[in-house]
Amino acid sequence: MMPSFALNVVPGYIMTKYVLSIIGPTAIGKTALSIKVAQHFKTEILSADSRQFFKEMAIGTAVPSPEELSKVKHHFIHHKSIHDSYNVGAFEKDAINRLEDLFKTQNIVVMVGGSGLYVDAITKGLDDFPNVDPKIRTRLNRELETKGLEPLQDQLKALDLNAYHTIAIANPHRVIRALEVCIGTNRPYSSYLNKLKDNRPFKTITIGLTADREIIYDRINRRVDTMIEAGLLDEVKTLLPHRHLNALNTVGYKELFRYFEGQWPLEFAISEIKKNSRRFAKRQLTWFRKDPDILWFEHSTSTEHIIQSLQAAIPFKNGAS
Repeated sequence: MMPSFALNVVPGYIMTKYVLSIIGPTAIGKTALSIKVAQHFKTEILSADSRQFFKEMAIGTAVPSPEELSKVKHHFIHHKSIHDSYNVGAFEKDAINRLEDLFKTQNIVVMVGGSGLYVDAITKGLDDFPNVDPKIRTRLNRELETKGLEPLQDQLKALDLNAYHTIAIANPHRVIRALEVCIGTNRPYSSYLNKLKDNRPFKTITIGLTADREIIYDRINRRVDTMIEAGLLDEVKTLLPHRHLNALNTVGYKELFRYFEGQWPLEFAISEIKKNSRRFAKRQLTWFRKDPDILWFEHSTSTEHIIQSLQAAIPFKNGAS
């Protein structure tokens, strides 16, 4: 049974706990906003960005700078190695436990991240999937590396047509996850979806940052250039011996692996990072726009206005009734 995080502040009154979730596409400005919101509410930040979990990956995942990390305490950044087995289910358990601890002294916690599944795991709970043999995922990842994504998509279409039409079919992680469940359980992946989930003992207010497509794409292109200037090639080169690991099958790394392997010229690899990052941003927005409760703001909206909107929805300041 999920523990209660409520804190009695006066007899007969239970203080509601809040997670302020800040979401949006990559490079939109979530990190900067989350730090200012956390400073205003005098609280801490929980990261739900699955690419920032791994300590060997910093430049290519746009981890907050040391200066940014020093302003507000962050959780779930660089807490794992690429050699560790870690998935959204494990993150859900770890993050809920961490929230339980934080809510002993805080009424508000800020969460930030662009990984929709990981955000939903905290705010809504996950569908309950059975454990499957990890060798299945290893085999599917090998097939992805040697044959590409299309044969895996065709296999999923044959095993679970509903999942084929509903998941992010262009995302290899999602395709492999659905396939491993189909193969490991002999049941469609979609048959496990939308079951009764745990009720969360806190309220969530979700702020979404957005912009016109041209602005988002320009910000992404400039961020990739900045990453290259900051030393992304050196970071990826050190990870080349481990390129088969699932954590490294991600935008910004897989393209440069192909450069180092002599398959692509550098200029083309960088252009592919930009293209795949733009596609990722499009998938992020598609995911988040399914949620009618998100309060959307243009990325250029003043922080003061966003904080005022949040404060108006919360009947207290952090730590006070």
